[in-house]
Amino acid sequence: MPESHLSLVIGNKTWSSWSLRPWLVLKRFAIPFAEVSVPLRQANTKSAILAHSPAGKVPALRDGDLLIWDSLAIIEYVADLCPDRPIWPRERIARGLARAVSAEMHSGFQQLRDVCPMDLFASSPMETFPEGVEHNIRRIVQSFRDCRATYGSGGPFLFGDFSAADAMYAPVCSRFRTYVPDLSRFGDDGTAADYVDTIFAMPEMVEWAVSAKAEATD
Repeated sequence: MPESHLSLVIGNKTWSSWSLRPWLVLKRFAIPFAEVSVPLRQANTKSAILAHSPAGKVPALRDGDLLIWDSLAIIEYVADLCPDRPIWPRERIARGLARAVSAEMHSGFQQLRDVCPMDLFASSPMETFPEGVEHNIRRIVQSFRDCRATYGSGGPFLFGDFSAADAMYAPVCSRFRTYVPDLSRFGDDGTAADYVDTIFAMPEMVEWAVSAKAEATD
């Protein structure tokens, strides 16, 4: 990896789903970075974020004088910066599909996001969901099953080993734990539930949760 001075601006770890995604990639692949936290849901949140990024949102990655904003753009930049790390699957077809499911997460599932925002420690199971949210959940469950069945033989993640695709779906796993503890209602044969457990068992996710609890008590 070329010498760099990376810093990642993130929001509160309890709520900031988009911050979690590149943070997980950097942590999992042991890429050094400084963490800059901006408290969300405060009167000065907008101005505090704008001091770091003109886009006015978190996360944002700074590498020297270069600023990269947007979670997926940050992950792609880091993958280019550190080609020795398998941030995307090495095999071409698996890599293409990992990017496809990641882009689907990036641009889709808006109904799920709106109705079920990430709240890391909440337990709010819902009995019924709007039709659009139910469709989102079923699609994600099927995607988990397809990826695991086709590419998951080498490990417990979507494409076997951990990749950027897993980082993109980690906040969804949190949403499932909070709002949809019984995924069998949506076509899961146990694959998606096991995958959610895999994500939460990661040392990096444990570290994120410990920090989130510390933030909440500050």
